[in-house]
Amino acid sequence: MIVFISGGARSGKSAVAEAEVRKAAGATAPYYIATANASDAEMATRIARHRASRGLSWVTLEAPLALAPAIARVPDGGAALLDCLTLWASQVLYPQPPARPFMAEPVTPEQALADLGECLNAARRRGMTLAIVSNDLNEALLSDDAETWRYVAFLQRAHRLVARRADSVLEVAAGQPLEWKPASMRDRGDARR
Repeated sequence: MIVFISGGARSGKSAVAEAEVRKAAGATAPYYIATANASDAEMATRIARHRASRGLSWVTLEAPLALAPAIARVPDGGAALLDCLTLWASQVLYPQPPARPFMAEPVTPEQALADLGECLNAARRRGMTLAIVSNDLNEALLSDDAETWRYVAFLQRAHRLVARRADSVLEVAAGQPLEWKPASMRDRGDARR
């Protein structure tokens, strides 16, 4: 089962996603696929806070760019949270050391989206529950510079890919999930499921 969870900054989407994954994991260890790269003190503090709030039962896999090797480490039938597409997208478009060593060679946005699609296929094929979190950046006024629009365009392509393939699409506001893709719509998604 694939669940896409989006929302604004600090909306509670990670907490909703963590609850979904813990429930799916049952008595087995849940996996956390972290795309964050501790590039500065603020990000290191946020990573530490998130890790502490999850507790020790989670298996953390760091994947700032290369998602497939992390997905491959989750057992068949396992449950994983990929958090978050927003940071992954920024690292695809603007790779910075030390993220670069996670990829053997530079990746184009098209290659990255193809890899993301393959990760979704692998999760479904292996009977995994995969919850994917991302920020909805369209809730605020965006600056009018070309790089911002390039980034948002790439992120929205990733969002549409995941939402089309997902079994469930949730938007979180004030800690409350709103289901945008109910069960009756699940069979209308991408034919490549």
